[in-house]
Amino acid sequence: MEGGYQQLEPGVTAAFMIVYFIIIAVFYIYMAICLQTIAKKTNTDNGWFAWIPILNVILMLMIAKKPLWWFILILIPIVNIVISIIVWMAIAEARGKPNWLGILMIIPIANIIIPGYLAFSE
Repeated sequence: MEGGYQQLEPGVTAAFMIVYFIIIAVFYIYMAICLQTIAKKTNTDNGWFAWIPILNVILMLMIAKKPLWWFILILIPIVNIVISIIVWMAIAEARGKPNWLGILMIIPIANIIIPGYLAFSE
């Protein structure tokens, strides 16, 4: 194929997609377990909301004791970043941890570690 794009074999592409799907599924399961554990430790009802994509945001608002209409704010670009930080700060406070942990949720690796810390620490 002269002058054209190189093409990956369909099997290689499928393998990459399968690995990508597994990684995404593992992170989703991890976050759901963390959120459900945080809900349990903060005595928030409906911890099973953590497993359902839109309801997990509602659960976060319930844990943070924020009004449910904030869900609409989470749908607005740029505003969603600020609201998410405020919600995670309130979740950290609900767990008795320093609220600056919520600010760390915008840092890529920290946003994987912080929910586990909030869920599984005393």
